[in-house]
Amino acid sequence: MEQRVVRAAIINVTGYVGAELARLLAQHPAVEIACVTGRSEVGKRLPEVFPHLWSVDLPIVADVDQGVDVIFSALPHAAAAERLAPYVEQGMPVIDASADFRLYDEETYERWYGEHPTPELLAASVYGLPELHRDAITESRLVGVPGCYPTSAILALAPLAAQGWLDGRTVVDAKSGVSGAGRALKLTSHFSEVDSNFSAYGLSGHRHHPEMVQELSALQHASDGDAQLGVTFVPHLVPMTRGILATCYPSLRDGALSGSAEERIEALRELYRSWYADAPFVHVSDSPPSTKQTLGANTCIVYPTVDPLSGEVTVISAIDNLVKGAAGGAVQCFNLMFGIPEEVGLSKIGVYP
Repeated sequence: MEQRVVRAAIINVTGYVGAELARLLAQHPAVEIACVTGRSEVGKRLPEVFPHLWSVDLPIVADVDQGVDVIFSALPHAAAAERLAPYVEQGMPVIDASADFRLYDEETYERWYGEHPTPELLAASVYGLPELHRDAITESRLVGVPGCYPTSAILALAPLAAQGWLDGRTVVDAKSGVSGAGRALKLTSHFSEVDSNFSAYGLSGHRHHPEMVQELSALQHASDGDAQLGVTFVPHLVPMTRGILATCYPSLRDGALSGSAEERIEALRELYRSWYADAPFVHVSDSPPSTKQTLGANTCIVYPTVDPLSGEVTVISAIDNLVKGAAGGAVQCFNLMFGIPEEVGLSKIGVYP
């Protein structure tokens, strides 16, 4: 049966995530990009703003002015919920890349982002990580795409949480390229500030932290109703454009793994291979990944291992923050929502070197 073409709108196409959505959707065989909006470049054509999108020769308009079947939003938090509410109320499928529909608890959202414009919609949203919520995404009309850091950290730790093995506090030490800060000009992302530099930030609290706690706690709770899960998250800025490398140090319950170091490593990797057997975009590697291995791809490479001296578990994950960590994750959710095979439009291998 011939696949029908879905007409899509991208709201706020002029940021990095919006541009990446346009790049991916332009190559999707079941999608026609019917409309793109922007807040600062209205009246221009998309290739004038992003010359690499020369094949998507659409005008940038202020509002969605075409009949469409799905809305992709790359607006920032608060602005997204306010703009998207009418579409949600109409029953239009909406995929939002901001933080507005990631957190299920209104109080938690307000602690990190301020007042929520449409808290009544939180109960209708689904956290858009297919590896955890594939069935719910398939049935949903409102999906909140995860943050880039949580995508890397949750995928690194989910098999352990699902086993009920996490105990006490887990440390997530993650490094991101500068594109994670967005396209708006900021002193901290200027070339002169970032080049040949490496720095930690968000030490007093980062907005992506509650997503990690929400999702990992839910997995752990499903296995152990008494679970008390803590996460220490330290993000770092690396002088590169794309990529996240998360090195996770989980504290495991006694007896979670046993045997020699080699036996524990093999048991750990077998757990991960089994847990992600039906996840087409998660690759469990036998060697530590690097960010370049994911460049431009919707892949998360995960490497679980055991230190033979200390016996401690370390899990490393690598993603492209603009693809699997944002636009690619959104397209993956779109495929599920529209009954399209999950890999369609996302199966291209990354660029290396």
